[in-house]
Amino acid sequence: MTKRSERGRPPHPDILTPAEWKVAEGVRHGLSNPRIAARQGVSADAVKFHVSNILGKLGMASRAELQRWPGIEAGSAMERNTAMNDHKRIGTIGQIARTVGDIDEARRWYRDVLGLEPLFDAGNLAFFACNGVRLMLSQGEPGPESIVYFRVDDLHGEFERLELAGAKLASAPHRIHTHEDGTEEWMAFVEDNDGRPIGLMASVAARE
Repeated sequence: MTKRSERGRPPHPDILTPAEWKVAEGVRHGLSNPRIAARQGVSADAVKFHVSNILGKLGMASRAELQRWPGIEAGSAMERNTAMNDHKRIGTIGQIARTVGDIDEARRWYRDVLGLEPLFDAGNLAFFACNGVRLMLSQGEPGPESIVYFRVDDLHGEFERLELAGAKLASAPHRIHTHEDGTEEWMAFVEDNDGRPIGLMASVAARE
């Protein structure tokens, strides 16, 4: 009798599936399950299911552990970049983030009134060029403070250095966006002595 073939999806060569990686990146960016679901166009229950599977695969007990996990998806441009980079410390300020009440109105105001050059949009995020520094607008409850992001060449190496130096880790390096040309945007967060977030950012060219 012929052995019946196994059903279901073929095994994925990475530790997480592509869908699980998308959810893991959302968790590492500090997003709640409903916000991850809204960004990805899936149900909150689906996200919850993925989070549970991810924690099980990685042997973790909480989202907090996942948020500080520095894993890299197999085949990512960052995988090659990390292997090639000589570690360098904090670079120039690369981005400042502000929260706005209405992202569509803010896009219009910062473009047409303030006169900034639009770079790209990603859901409820809008990015503008500002004389070498990138401005990121995100929809939410507007607050008085902005988040400063520093450019780094070796995102994972700098994250490790800051941990050894005593910085409180908030969010491990994670991919937040992939451009049409394959360039990947990565970020990580630590907290300063007052508990405010400091962003680290890196752009990684597509694999050749």
